[in-house]
Amino acid sequence: MSLPPKTAGAQHPRTVIGVSLKLYFGYQRSVDYCRDVATIAFKHPAVVSGDIELFVLPTLPVLPEAARILGAAGVGTGAQDIFWEDEGAYTGEVGGTTVAELGGRYVEVGHAERRRIFGEDDRIIGLKTAAAYRNGLTPVLCVGELNVGSPEEAIAQCTAEIDAALNRAGTLGPTSRTIVAYEPQWAIGAPEPATPAYISAVVRGLDEHLRSLPGQENSRVVYGGSAGPGLLSQLDMSVAGLFLGRFAHDPKALKTILDEAATRLAATAGVSANGVTA
Repeated sequence: MSLPPKTAGAQHPRTVIGVSLKLYFGYQRSVDYCRDVATIAFKHPAVVSGDIELFVLPTLPVLPEAARILGAAGVGTGAQDIFWEDEGAYTGEVGGTTVAELGGRYVEVGHAERRRIFGEDDRIIGLKTAAAYRNGLTPVLCVGELNVGSPEEAIAQCTAEIDAALNRAGTLGPTSRTIVAYEPQWAIGAPEPATPAYISAVVRGLDEHLRSLPGQENSRVVYGGSAGPGLLSQLDMSVAGLFLGRFAHDPKALKTILDEAATRLAATAGVSANGVTA
């Protein structure tokens, strides 16, 4: 099935929606999920037009088949982790060259679970970000404060984490960019996400900082951390989208989120057309 030309995406701000399957699904269930998402994407006007940038990060053995299934529907895929070297005597690791060869376009870096369970620090996260850049992958760089505090405190900690990773990563390639996923650690796995006002305030500060950095003008900040249906419509446009976990593992829930994203974009376009700043 061929897709219509992607023309509408340049007319108003794009939304970024990513899904990590973590280690919840086995091989066949992951493939079935990707087929369901592809069916949704083929029929969703905002995905077809490019207004919504959608990607899915399955477990690594699923990546080639996921890339085949989802790529036909204009949906990106990638890996949930990457090693900082591309090849060598590193038993059990997978480099960015392999991720790209398998069809990946994104790679998750610095998730709170990697920091907590595997002891990844700023140096390792920076090296992995560099590996993503040099292999043409878009890093989904996860940052977030450990405890609940003020938005100003969260911004200070998260900008420090962004700088620690990007300063170590070095120069971007000519077509590189970064997706920063703001995921307050206290919200990951919680019944509810952070409040919309809190999320919007923090992301606004992170977005301003990120896009002021050299080569990061096209980078965006999304929110993760118990995000699900009903949240995106409550966030202002400084929040570029969502990085989703278990609340998007039901394809119907993901479609609901895509519909919310499309509605938000349409409303923003309508406000802009009336001469009012969104």
